[in-house]
Amino acid sequence: MERHIPGAGGIVLCGGRSSRMGRAKAWLPFGPETLLQRTVRVLREVVEPIVVVAAPGQELPALREEVQIARDDQAYRGPLNGLAAGLAALAGQAEVAYLSSCDVPFLLPGFVRRVIETLGTADVSLPEIGGFKHPLAAAYRIRVLPVVKDLLAAGHFRPVFLSERLPTHILTAADMADADPNLVSLRNVNTPEEYGAALRDGGYAPE
Repeated sequence: MERHIPGAGGIVLCGGRSSRMGRAKAWLPFGPETLLQRTVRVLREVVEPIVVVAAPGQELPALREEVQIARDDQAYRGPLNGLAAGLAALAGQAEVAYLSSCDVPFLLPGFVRRVIETLGTADVSLPEIGGFKHPLAAAYRIRVLPVVKDLLAAGHFRPVFLSERLPTHILTAADMADADPNLVSLRNVNTPEEYGAALRDGGYAPE
């Protein structure tokens, strides 16, 4: 196991509707564990503590006792609201947080490490591949919480707005060439078809 990055924690979002999947993605089996359990396990190789952000009243798969659970103050307000809950939970415990969705079955520890370690003096570090930013595979300083709250109060619910407001380090595919050459860490599953394909590629027969 790689050593944890000092001062870095993790936030895993799992409180979305999963409307395209038709069932909660946190509970989807992927080999011997669920997608949420897998994401948390991989993150724990690089960062600690880990905060899982869920919707109010949402049931979760069993997690290690040291994993912290935070709840959205309102259900289904989007990932920026979840980021706010996670940052608040990590305040005083970490200086930087890696933000992840729960549906990234091929997340690599080296990818997480590269995103965090390239933060430098910026407030945000995120990949931009093919012109598309990935704010749910990014690192954020805990101190950005007031800006997150301002955006939410203004009705701006997309995390990408943070990178437009704050000093941001952009990572390209070339920056990830040795850590994740095929960028599999950015592959998520939003539909039953994508989930089935991920199971096959992971060596597990689709249900």
